[in-house]
Amino acid sequence: MAELATIARPYAEALFQTAGDQGEAYKEQLASLAALAADDDLLAFAANPKVAPLQVFDLIAGVALQKGLAFDAKVVNLLRTVLDNGRLAALPAIAQQFGALVNARSGVADAVIESAFPLGLVQIAETVSVLEKRFGRKLNPTVREAPELIGGIRVSVGDEVLDTSVRARLEQMKAALTA
Repeated sequence: MAELATIARPYAEALFQTAGDQGEAYKEQLASLAALAADDDLLAFAANPKVAPLQVFDLIAGVALQKGLAFDAKVVNLLRTVLDNGRLAALPAIAQQFGALVNARSGVADAVIESAFPLGLVQIAETVSVLEKRFGRKLNPTVREAPELIGGIRVSVGDEVLDTSVRARLEQMKAALTA
């Protein structure tokens, strides 16, 4: 089977081209839809050859309705197309690529900030301010606690990683001592 990123690209680009100024709203809707589609039971149900794409669509629509989620017609059309082509497993990758396209258009990048300890709102704001200067663009931060870092933070922006954690420094010292 082809790589999911390769499968996802045309779908994400097609929705992006039709999204216009609705990109941010579609990004949120697609992320919600991708979260639903990532369920293992749903993927197994959709992979059953006796199940029609319409049945899978009805199931997803029912779950979305129960959760109070509403989707724009273009997002619904994308879902129907993905289901008709048997590509439900690619939906999370589609959402990720679509989000990257929307972010690139608006000059924003998603940043994952991992910290060994919980960060307060002031600390997050200060950290994001410094990181925006460092990476040269506006950042949309997601903060996670990662105790294995021991101390410090690790920041991922796209394929760039800034690791100032104690664990990374210990690994550097270990490499220097064993070289």
